[in-house]
Amino acid sequence: MSTPIRIRRALVSVSDKSNLDRLAKMLVDCKVEVLSTGGTYRALSELGVAVEKVSDYTGAPEILGGRVKTLHPRIHGGILAAPTAEHDAERERHDIPAIDLVVVNLYPFREVVADPGCDLARAVENIDIGGPTMVRAAAKNAARVAVIVDPADYERVAAALVEHDGAVPQSLRRELARKAFAHTAAYDAAIASYLAGQAQDEPGESGADAAPPVFFTGGARQGTLRYGENPHQEAGLYEVIGEAGEAPGLPRAIVHQGKALSYNNLLDADAALAIIRDLQPMGLAAAVFKHASPCGAAVGRPGDSLAEVYRRAREADAESAFGGIVSLSTEVDAATAELLAETFIEVVIAPGYAAAARELLARKKNLRVLELPGMFASGPSPWRVRSVAGGVLVQREDVMHVGAAKARVATKRAPTPEELADLEIAWRVAKHVRSNAIVLAKDGVTVGIGGGQTSRVEASRQAAGRAGKLAQGAVLASDGFFPFRDGVDAAVAAGVRAVIQPGGSMRDEEVIAAADEHGIAMLLTGERHFRH
Repeated sequence: MSTPIRIRRALVSVSDKSNLDRLAKMLVDCKVEVLSTGGTYRALSELGVAVEKVSDYTGAPEILGGRVKTLHPRIHGGILAAPTAEHDAERERHDIPAIDLVVVNLYPFREVVADPGCDLARAVENIDIGGPTMVRAAAKNAARVAVIVDPADYERVAAALVEHDGAVPQSLRRELARKAFAHTAAYDAAIASYLAGQAQDEPGESGADAAPPVFFTGGARQGTLRYGENPHQEAGLYEVIGEAGEAPGLPRAIVHQGKALSYNNLLDADAALAIIRDLQPMGLAAAVFKHASPCGAAVGRPGDSLAEVYRRAREADAESAFGGIVSLSTEVDAATAELLAETFIEVVIAPGYAAAARELLARKKNLRVLELPGMFASGPSPWRVRSVAGGVLVQREDVMHVGAAKARVATKRAPTPEELADLEIAWRVAKHVRSNAIVLAKDGVTVGIGGGQTSRVEASRQAAGRAGKLAQGAVLASDGFFPFRDGVDAAVAAGVRAVIQPGGSMRDEEVIAAADEHGIAMLLTGERHFRH
């Protein structure tokens, strides 16, 4: 039906009471009869709305501790009645007035389960039943009923009521209905995902870390992007609610300034965020990314400032750093901001910024400055999702369990303490380089990175070529085992003095023997970190 239907009666029940004053003004101005429950009833009354309790309207009290409030034929008949003569007559026979507007948002289930202290009983009590039922009923009947699930839409609906003499036009009703179904779908997915995570406590279940038999993904759009990987592709950013205690991702970042973030900016920033999370436990750290690959990374030595650490990371490959993405492990100070402003970079992300740093960076108007409080929070590793034709691949985030300090010394010579520290940096960085990946490090900074090669020995040559003379005395990390000794031979020829790798090749003994022959140290982690 295309004829606008005037809003005469509304049912309002909201957990999120933001902008409620604007909704109240709209209801009063349009002389809408209002039904409500509980806290929403009290809040609307305090805002001057003449509101009737649902229990008085239905003649049925709230029961079961509030679990049943709106599940009543007088409510759902009023919402679901189609705009037909037959339904109008039936409503009249049963004394069911029409409800033309439903304003409902749901119990804060996702927020509650995000609390590390939440248990299953508390989670279950925050599963909304009446709310989704009303939302779905109203959205199904968008031919007559308008439904609002987002407080940000109050202004739009209020403007429509003024423009259309107290009615919501069909086009807006349909748009609101689509949004409502997306809202309830995401809500149910969050519940299903949470309950899947509780499977570890159930006999016969595979456990929370196993890939679930059904995987849900979805979230609220944080905004449309200028374009995707290329200008002709449309794209958007959506926030997916993670598990309780999970460290925040980029959708939670505060964007202080700069041009709108692009699809590629976000991919690179996500990669830069991941590497700084791995390096931060070692001390002050900085990393520069370009095209989803690290250009340079550095960890501070005793007495180093953040500015010095960033400078070393940038100079590791200054040419590639141009137009890159920078991640930093601590609050950015003025000295670091001055260095950031020296080079053209697209994005900088850090846990905070001093006021003086913000002022300096503001001069670079196109630079996107992202702040992510709590970016180093510990918690469960998130699920990572990638698409393939006709489906999706899902896996847990790659977590490093074995570092250089825990690796097995396989050679006659053990690494020196200085080599061990550099091996740790190289190993952590290699985890973020496209496989086959080789990383050379020296004195706390990467000096050569080779990645994305079909041959590991070629990746070794690439890393050594980038390092040049700096390869002398450097250490090497490989994300996978060496299938032949030629990779070790190439590394030693470049000047490498110690190697860390997973091991596990059929020719491990041959590779270790080559290391002993050259007098270098080799560590085996027993854990690989491919990145495809």
